[in-house]
Amino acid sequence: MKKVAIFGSTGSIGQSTLNVVRENPELFKVVTLVAGKNINRLMEQIEEFNPTNVYITDRENAEILKEKYERLNIFYGEDGMEQISNLVDFDISVSALVGIAGLKPTYNMIKHGKTVALANKEVLVAGGELIIKTAKENGAKLLTVDSEHSAIMQCLNGEESNKIDKILLTASGGPFFDKEITDKITVEEALNHPTWNMGQKVTIDSATMMNKGFEVMEAKWLFDVNPNQIEVVVHRKSLLHSAVQYEDGTIIANIGPKSMQIPIAYALNYPERLPNQIEKLDLFEIVDLKFEKPDLDKFKCLALAYKAIEKGHCYQVILNAADEVLVDAFLNKKIKFTDIPKGIETMMNMYEKRGLNTVEEILEFDREVKEKTKEMLAN
Repeated sequence: MKKVAIFGSTGSIGQSTLNVVRENPELFKVVTLVAGKNINRLMEQIEEFNPTNVYITDRENAEILKEKYERLNIFYGEDGMEQISNLVDFDISVSALVGIAGLKPTYNMIKHGKTVALANKEVLVAGGELIIKTAKENGAKLLTVDSEHSAIMQCLNGEESNKIDKILLTASGGPFFDKEITDKITVEEALNHPTWNMGQKVTIDSATMMNKGFEVMEAKWLFDVNPNQIEVVVHRKSLLHSAVQYEDGTIIANIGPKSMQIPIAYALNYPERLPNQIEKLDLFEIVDLKFEKPDLDKFKCLALAYKAIEKGHCYQVILNAADEVLVDAFLNKKIKFTDIPKGIETMMNMYEKRGLNTVEEILEFDREVKEKTKEMLAN
């Protein structure tokens, strides 16, 4: 039986992970639950899964948990996150914390040689070189629960001796792929994703296609390929999750239902598949599998992501940090949708190239860029 730690248990990925555990109680035991501020949902999870270690952000809620669950190890705050992410009493962890907050905990787990299933894009976007280097040095295994990267991982399985020509990274195109992008786009329109039900930040990133830019960066590190070997392919139906083209011309593709439980289950039980209750695809009902190229002039965030990869690591950190601040400003109706790429480009042009060699340096630079982005917005 595998012991599972879930960092981000009350979010959508965390809840889907718990669904997999719920359906396979003979295979998995939850030992750690890490949440943000949703204490009610966390308590429901504690009652059902009976973990050993629990984290919540603030002290007040931690005291409530301590009083109610005396048997548990309760952690909170920055020190608590450092402590719980250095525990080693698990076999696999799902790293699904939101934003740059997931970098240090993931680094700590990898430093101990643990297996980590990544659902947090910022870990590799901001810390890719350091994370991969640390994983190799400590014998840690990096898996992924992102639907596209899981698809690629599955297409590569058993093909280690065959050279890749390119990775075909699919994108849904978001709500504006076949619509004009203007200054008048509302928050509600941008949050109306045609395919996936996700958190607000990632949904806006999907609308700008920044999310796909982040995934290009992730693919570069996860699969050790050059950026020019990663081609973004828009597939509106989200049935083909991604593919790999080999040097002989063969394309191996992953086609399946639109469900995050499938990639999560694959990572938890890697490399063996698990049965589930999800409705299977009927190929006879699929009318077509249409593929289109994204317009980089229209989706400037995707173009900026490729530019950041070309310019170097610190520009990926700038891109990520500025995007986080600008998306939050848009969600709070302080800026226009079109201001997101404009602001990111301004911030990227503001900085000279610099080296970032430790988690602390990355986090400090991230804080600096966010403050300067906020100053730019204020002015």
